[in-house]
Amino acid sequence: MGNPKSINEVGLDDLVEAGLSREAAAELERKLRESVARAWQSRMPSPGLELDPREVWRELASAKALKPSHPHRVHQLVYYSVYSGWDASARGPPLYWFPSLSQSKQTNLGRLMESHGRKLLGSSYKDPITSFSLFQKFSVEHPDVYWSIALNELSLSFHCPPSCILDTSDKSKPRGTWLPGAVFNIAECCLLPSQQQRRGDDSIALVWRDEGYDHMNVNRMTLKELREQVMLVANALDATFSKGDTIAIDMPMTVHAVIIYLAIVLGGFVVVSIADSFAPKEIASRLHISRQKESLLRILYKEEAGSFHCIVELWKLIQ
Repeated sequence: MGNPKSINEVGLDDLVEAGLSREAAAELERKLRESVARAWQSRMPSPGLELDPREVWRELASAKALKPSHPHRVHQLVYYSVYSGWDASARGPPLYWFPSLSQSKQTNLGRLMESHGRKLLGSSYKDPITSFSLFQKFSVEHPDVYWSIALNELSLSFHCPPSCILDTSDKSKPRGTWLPGAVFNIAECCLLPSQQQRRGDDSIALVWRDEGYDHMNVNRMTLKELREQVMLVANALDATFSKGDTIAIDMPMTVHAVIIYLAIVLGGFVVVSIADSFAPKEIASRLHISRQKESLLRILYKEEAGSFHCIVELWKLIQ
């Protein structure tokens, strides 16, 4: 938008020019001024200190100053005016959406912070939004403490637990070694019920609609149903391949692709994802790079009497 005005320079005429009636423009202008004033009051900056535009936008969003009925040009005008002095190259894209306090507490990190924040930060902890930076600093300074809690919350099931969280004894590795000695299967962790993750066998694991059936209701699969389908494919693969073999997937992103991907990982194989739009030559190139055996895997689902059977076939790669 060229060089936008600052939010303090945007006036009634600018809002009218962007497409609002004078009455709607006057109402929005009032809300803009009130939001800027509240942002100043909440931050209480020292004299000469510039106001953080993120605080202004947060106030605008909380006040619901912008409405879906407002023309898009109005949204653009206000957004770019609030962030007129924002250096995107140094600070990244200016933020548009901020979660409410209630929403933040329902996130994975928010629940973790609410459960452990006061114990770790003492009276300094307030809530997931106010204390986010402080909690992030703690996680960097105390990785053993933070990641022990996080791994427990993620319900990772280790076949061999790590000897520690972060091993910094090897000076040739400036960033250290994370979870040394740990052995776990991430697909197994995804498919098992978890009390911490509030995930049971009857929880919905997949939601999808098949291509070409937009007029139909969406399909749903529970965790138990997904686990059964994944096990079906994993057992079929186990009869054909050896642990550690590389298996490539070249198919559209359907529910079957998700099942097959998880089955490959669950079975202890190495999965290579290939875009289904690739030409045979490009597919062959990726199989060569991944040291895949010169064969393509075809997995067929066959429904009989209400149950699914899995058939695995090997096809020679057509050069």
